[in-house]
Amino acid sequence: MSITDVARDWAAHDPDPETAAYVLDILEDPARAAELQSRFSGPLTFGTAGLRGEVGAGESRMNRAVVTRATYGLMDWLGRQVEAPRVVIGCDARHGSSDFYTTAAEVISAAGGTALLLPPCLPTPITAFAVRALHADAGIMITASHNPRTDNGYKVYLGGRVATGAASGVQIVPPADAEIMACITQASPADQIPRDSLRVEKVDVLPEYLETAARNGVSDLRIILTAMHGVGGEVARQALNRAGFHDIHVVAEQFAPDPDFPTVAFPNPEEPGALDLAIALASDVDADLIFALDPDADRCAVAIPTGDGDWRQLSGDETGCLLGDYVAGSCGAVAGASGVLASSIVSSRLLGSIAAAHGLEHRTTLTGFKWIGQVPDLVFGYEEAIGYCCDPAHVRDKDGITAAVTMAVLVDSLRIDGRTIQDVLDSFAERFGLHATAPVTFRVEEVALISAAMRRLRSAAPAELAGSEVVSVIDLGEGYDGLPPADGLMLFTAANDRVIIRPSGTEPKLKCYLEVILPGGTWEEARGRLDAIAGELRGIIGL
Repeated sequence: MSITDVARDWAAHDPDPETAAYVLDILEDPARAAELQSRFSGPLTFGTAGLRGEVGAGESRMNRAVVTRATYGLMDWLGRQVEAPRVVIGCDARHGSSDFYTTAAEVISAAGGTALLLPPCLPTPITAFAVRALHADAGIMITASHNPRTDNGYKVYLGGRVATGAASGVQIVPPADAEIMACITQASPADQIPRDSLRVEKVDVLPEYLETAARNGVSDLRIILTAMHGVGGEVARQALNRAGFHDIHVVAEQFAPDPDFPTVAFPNPEEPGALDLAIALASDVDADLIFALDPDADRCAVAIPTGDGDWRQLSGDETGCLLGDYVAGSCGAVAGASGVLASSIVSSRLLGSIAAAHGLEHRTTLTGFKWIGQVPDLVFGYEEAIGYCCDPAHVRDKDGITAAVTMAVLVDSLRIDGRTIQDVLDSFAERFGLHATAPVTFRVEEVALISAAMRRLRSAAPAELAGSEVVSVIDLGEGYDGLPPADGLMLFTAANDRVIIRPSGTEPKLKCYLEVILPGGTWEEARGRLDAIAGELRGIIGL
């Protein structure tokens, strides 16, 4: 069929009159041919963190028809694994989220499953927690996490009778993702898929989740908390309170859920300027620590005072290594304890050294928590994009709330000893060499530009970076160190610099991850070297 025929057929079977009418309007206007192509460029597929796309009409967008068919395909696949699947469903506060999560529940019910419907507008970690706590066979979270305000998404977890052990409560990985996608492709048109609410049950696991944050003692640590217009603010405040932290000041302008994210260009705590309001408040009240959650609260950014009246946002690698060291130390306090620290391939190599120093194993995974969560005997995992798993026994995914609680406990314990976070980071540099990391990101309008850039790099990788010879070029598409193939390149220089270049699995970006290791070097020297490598990469990649 031509794209016109595909679009007309889609509109004829769209259960949402508004999006159906929108497609028909496009079809009547020849000047909107490019828009038609964009909306019907192919169905959304499972990437690093599920289905994600702009909310709107068409098979390449997030809408009721896409959610209906995705859920039917998921139920088709689940029905081949177990009888009468039980599926947890949660959602954030983005545009379309409540509609999509109700739609998913009704499709599950009509397909012979039981939909366990969480209260709306709760963080993603609550859904991941619920899959394990309720022994559900699967979980669905309607969220686009930190993507732009125009987007929404559909994340799938497996558990219960379908995924057991370390895989319980983890996001889908191959071959399940491809198998589910095949079922979605074979699904009937959306208006022909039955929906009912006969087997929709309301559940609430928030009290049980909050119990996991319990800690003895009371601290006077003064904390700034921003929810970045997402759904994690109140849950995080309650979790911190349960852990003994009560002097919490919230960024009022960003605390209530708002799908338009009015105070930030992108609702991502990593973006420049995202923490400006939090830092201003921290300076006003003389705070000790800043936490910034992303909109679905599965990620957490941390900022610390510099001692001269200013504030510094920690990198994801710095926070990950601090948390990993703390968790590893807690494990080491238990006689005969063992466990594994895990990090994604694009994260700092420092965590491996920290694990070894504590007598624990370290495992490297592909990018995405769906891989980190699968690691057996996991006690802590992180990825550099401010995602941390501090309590894998309860949440087998990244969790910004438990990360905030754990960091608050760490900072409080250091204060008692007269030490700071910067002191710990300096000790890492002394013991293991100074590890410094930095991202370089290219955002594009046309995804084809990313593929073209990767082809150019594969055919002609740079011979040197910042004056050091590139001694190794590894195509991750061919697999590396026992990992499955993934689209990306990894470069090592003679100076032990490492650069990884890969397309984003969630947004139209080409991402570069830089790391330098300087035994006996200074932070200024490290930043200078990172800047030099970044500048050369921008010229080489040319996006």
